Amino acid sequence: MKILLTVHQFYPNYFSGTEVLTYSTAKELVRRGHEVAVLTGFPAQRQLADTERFDEYDLDGMQVFRFHHAFVPMGEQDVLTELEYDNELAAQYFAEIVGRFKPDVIHFFHLSRLGGRLIDVAIGAGIPAYYTPTDFWSVCPTSQLLLHGGKVCPGPTAHAGNCVKHVGELTRGKRVRHVTRLMPDAVADLAVKMTANGTLPAYPLSREITAMSRRKDFLVTRVNWLSRVVSPTRLMTGVLVHNGVDEKVIVNSGYGIDTGHYNASLAARAEGEPLIVGFIGTLAPHKGSHVLLEAFKRLPVGAARLKIYGNPADFPDYFTALQKHAGGRGDIEFCGTFPNHEIAQVIAGLHVLVVPSLWYENHPLVLSSAMAAKRPVICSDFPGLVEVIKHDWNGMSFPPGDVGALADRLGRLVKEPALLAQLSSNCQPPKSTVEYVNDLLALYGTGERLPVPAHPGLRKIAPLQRGETQGFLSGWAVTDFAGPVRVSLRVGNDTLGETSRFMPRFDVRDGLKRGGAGVKASAFGFILKLPEGIDRDTAELVCEAPGGRAVITPMRTLTIGKGVHLGGGDYIAIDSERLMWQANTQP
Repeated sequence: MKILLTVHQFYPNYFSGTEVLTYSTAKELVRRGHEVAVLTGFPAQRQLADTERFDEYDLDGMQVFRFHHAFVPMGEQDVLTELEYDNELAAQYFAEIVGRFKPDVIHFFHLSRLGGRLIDVAIGAGIPAYYTPTDFWSVCPTSQLLLHGGKVCPGPTAHAGNCVKHVGELTRGKRVRHVTRLMPDAVADLAVKMTANGTLPAYPLSREITAMSRRKDFLVTRVNWLSRVVSPTRLMTGVLVHNGVDEKVIVNSGYGIDTGHYNASLAARAEGEPLIVGFIGTLAPHKGSHVLLEAFKRLPVGAARLKIYGNPADFPDYFTALQKHAGGRGDIEFCGTFPNHEIAQVIAGLHVLVVPSLWYENHPLVLSSAMAAKRPVICSDFPGLVEVIKHDWNGMSFPPGDVGALADRLGRLVKEPALLAQLSSNCQPPKSTVEYVNDLLALYGTGERLPVPAHPGLRKIAPLQRGETQGFLSGWAVTDFAGPVRVSLRVGNDTLGETSRFMPRFDVRDGLKRGGAGVKASAFGFILKLPEGIDRDTAELVCEAPGGRAVITPMRTLTIGKGVHLGGGDYIAIDSERLMWQANTQP
């Protein structure tokens, strides 16, 4: 069969749990003779024109298609909240891929930043389509179902007022956070409903809020169109059904891992040997490594050693805080990252793994790795974790964020050497990748194409139409210490490209403020789509201020990457450009 997989990010740049699951599944399918391709997202490293957001590469016998996303307007869309879950440009690219690769089966392992509109493409083409939810993205815009202070969220309210509140807390200033935390969900829900139905007059964020109110229904509707949802845990099944996914479309199948590298020897600690405690995961606040660090520091000095594995670059401020909290102790080691094929060796070097998550963790693959290595796990007692880790059987659990309780669990292992061996002996081998793929292939069946159903809301997505070349210009502009209302590029009397859509540029705002400028906004960034063959030496950039005043700047006076103060409250900069050719300066 020809099988097309999707994932929000992928090897070689990203190799956390979902990526490992997708990669190992793809490799096993290839080993069995199936042809596999992967669509992945990738965060754009610079401003890109729409036609530059796509590239391809080969990886271990599979073709990888890559969409370079960004939190900016693209295609014909400028509502950033909508782009996160319904990206039409990504859907057009997916339609192109489906037309080229002609898959018999499509399996979505993640859709973040690619968007649920990809499901329209699969269903519209009559291709059996499946989805493995590795987190709660399909019902929660943060994917975690975790509110401020560690409170678990059951999912969006009727009009997603609680989601609007939560996203506001995460993305806005202290004043907004204070107001939203005091606002009852019912009040927020009513305000969102009145915004979405037009009862309230338009205001700066009304389109973003309206998009948030539509998110869950948009995604859940499409999840219900799928051939099957492959749920890895009872927790995930319960969350999906509670939020509107039809239970009949869900089948349960836990993840599989490559078990061939584990020797599965019992964890044992020699007399006088310190307990080797490990953390493996993303160094981010919601993963709770700071909780483990504090609990570890409560153990008697010399009784244990702590190894923390994770990428310091993912959340550098958090990592710096962890280092400071460690206080330079020699028994606390920050070990960085390692290739996934070394995980068996890494876990074998531990006595116990700690998963101190502060969010509604589903089933991190590291749990399966620990079981394969017969290493007990101490974990937060979230349902998805304790489905695997049974307290005082193959590990221990503790209330999320409870430093004292975690220190108690670690202290028991320090004081009772026999307990470690007892817990280790009860660790049972997890499902293998081979068994997991057996489950998937049984679902896929023959890969027979399905008739196109008459789903309300299903829209035909045309494949991306890409010309040979396209020019573009990206940058930022400030007029009268505020955002412009329009930016255009013209040559003589001809306007060759213009936009009235502007994206936040907090770096520009903060930089101007540090320089003493009284900026009043942050929506300064722009991208212009341009035709071929623009002469930079005769082109002019026109920025229209809110009051109707126009600021005209010859392109030949601007240097890429260098901001220019034009006087008063006017500033401009070009980040990148492709104008196709420069003026001929030859005599």
